Amino acid sequence: MLKQVTSAFAAGGALAKHIAGFNARDAQLQMAHAVADVIEHPGALVVEAGTGTGKTYAYLVPALLSGKKVVLSTGTKNLQEQLYFRDLPKVVKALASPLQLALLKGRSNYLCLFRLEQHYNHVPVQDEQLIQDLSLIKKWSAETQSGDIGELTYIAEDSKALPYVTSTTDNCLGKDCPVYEDCHLLKARKKAQAADLVVVNHHLFFADLALKDTGFGELLPQMDVIIFDEAHQLPDIASDYFGENVSSRLLLDLCRDVDIACKSELRDHPQLAKTADKVAQLVKDWRLQFATDPARGNWREAYQQAAMQTALNRVSEAIDMLYLVMKSSLGRSDLIDNAFERLALCKARLLKLMDMQQSGVSLWYETTRLHVNLHLTPLSIADKFSNIVAENERSWIFTSATLSVNNGFTHYTMQMGLTRAKTLLLQSPFNYSEQAMLCVPRYMSEPHEQGMARQLLQIAVRLVEANNGRCFFLFTSHRMLQLVAKQLPDLVRQPVLVQGSTGKRLLLEQFVTLDNAVLLGTGSFWEGVDVRGDALSCVIIDKLPFASPDEPLLQARSEDCALRGEDPFAKVQLPQAVITLKQGVGRLIRDVTDRGVMVICDNRLVTKPYGEVFLTSLPPMRRTRSLDEAVNFLQQIKQDHEVDQSK
Repeated sequence: MLKQVTSAFAAGGALAKHIAGFNARDAQLQMAHAVADVIEHPGALVVEAGTGTGKTYAYLVPALLSGKKVVLSTGTKNLQEQLYFRDLPKVVKALASPLQLALLKGRSNYLCLFRLEQHYNHVPVQDEQLIQDLSLIKKWSAETQSGDIGELTYIAEDSKALPYVTSTTDNCLGKDCPVYEDCHLLKARKKAQAADLVVVNHHLFFADLALKDTGFGELLPQMDVIIFDEAHQLPDIASDYFGENVSSRLLLDLCRDVDIACKSELRDHPQLAKTADKVAQLVKDWRLQFATDPARGNWREAYQQAAMQTALNRVSEAIDMLYLVMKSSLGRSDLIDNAFERLALCKARLLKLMDMQQSGVSLWYETTRLHVNLHLTPLSIADKFSNIVAENERSWIFTSATLSVNNGFTHYTMQMGLTRAKTLLLQSPFNYSEQAMLCVPRYMSEPHEQGMARQLLQIAVRLVEANNGRCFFLFTSHRMLQLVAKQLPDLVRQPVLVQGSTGKRLLLEQFVTLDNAVLLGTGSFWEGVDVRGDALSCVIIDKLPFASPDEPLLQARSEDCALRGEDPFAKVQLPQAVITLKQGVGRLIRDVTDRGVMVICDNRLVTKPYGEVFLTSLPPMRRTRSLDEAVNFLQQIKQDHEVDQSK
């Protein structure tokens, strides 16, 4: 296969002939050879491919040429769609590949015909917008072939109707469903089973792997090659799915289903409806024990409060009572039979989450405005995941632009249990010393000090004016983002776009269209955002992205690390922060012609010994501590751009 791969990437090869502007790069070919090798000789390969390597083609070409069954998993639904609708068709056409392709999304992305019928006939809440959305979905349900909720572009992404017309693993009736044969999810899974290459996302991959959910559990055994793109996200996602959780939403959904059954099939059983109402009321009372604003915290600590224990014990006792009452009605209604199974599962999970003596796990909670979710997450997935990798003779490929720390992969391979994996570190082909400058401004306050917001604003104003906007300002906390968002629009002439004011995709479109905007963002804008060319030539980062020390999972991993006699900062916090920073820095240079300035407003990069680990892990940009130099570089870029345009 190596010969075929080399020929495909060659100057007059299939890719160059069929894909406009395609030029193979050395690093891309090197990666394609490594992928081809691990496909031919099953094992595991971990590849960091710097921005601009062209890693997508580097794994797609050998995967398609191999003729083997492939699962390709990406970080997000957006990336999934980009791969399936944009990148894959180009490579398939270039290689004239006869392979069958399929896109499989998570369960919540498909219309559930049974639940639509249920809630369309018995509207759960008297809400005008909800009723209107349900009517629109009902009309669409008669027209759609795929049942993919993504087609509903005329309904808000966070519409209250969506949870009522999609299913979860807990409330799906499976083969007992009256419309089982017409199930959109089932059809998508059958198509995926018949395909040679299936595009999924990490959440779906691990959800179905962990739950052995019907459908995907049958799909994986047939697959020979598993490729994870954006593989830096795997440790946290896998930890979540190898753990357990119970939520107030799940319990309230279950009570609602009991209520629907009592209004239709079990009208002679008023006690059942009453008992379910009692559970629902006590679950809502339990949510009141937490702060009103959404938050995450340590569940072991929260559970120490007497009022919290009382509220949860009441919920637990009411669940026990509902369990007994439902038991007597089994066999009379599919809805009740299914709800009973879910209740049994919740009962068992809740018992686990009330056991504070267990070790090796993090117990934490997160709340939304209305709900609370309790999580039990294993501190390490290495053993579990290494067993899955070793189970069959398969090829496993893990790739991302950000996997290494200090030019090594130990942190990642230890986390994932991939101690025998081959590793490959490929530098970006971009000329960073010419294209980019890294500035760590002098005389900055320490990140926690009071004057920090004022200094950030002063720096931002200078850079935004010099660059006429065209700038991302990335924050490590919502608090600082809000402080700056409040004041910056009054200090600059350019438009200021703020994360949360509208959807991510729309914000990015506005940013590119305006051509002189400043975009303020946190978490989701640090990765998976690709703005090329002159629209973006300055990225400001407020401080090094260390996770908050009271973040429950980090806290538990750090304590566990200390118990083993290791340094939690060096082993847990630092590597995680390095990978996050690399993601943020990766927003700046996206193409060979891009130029720009990266400004990191954190003295610790220079004053602390660990600063060197960050700097070694970043691309080799020109460095300065002078903001004047950074401003001059931006002005030079602007002048060059104007000269180019006048030619």
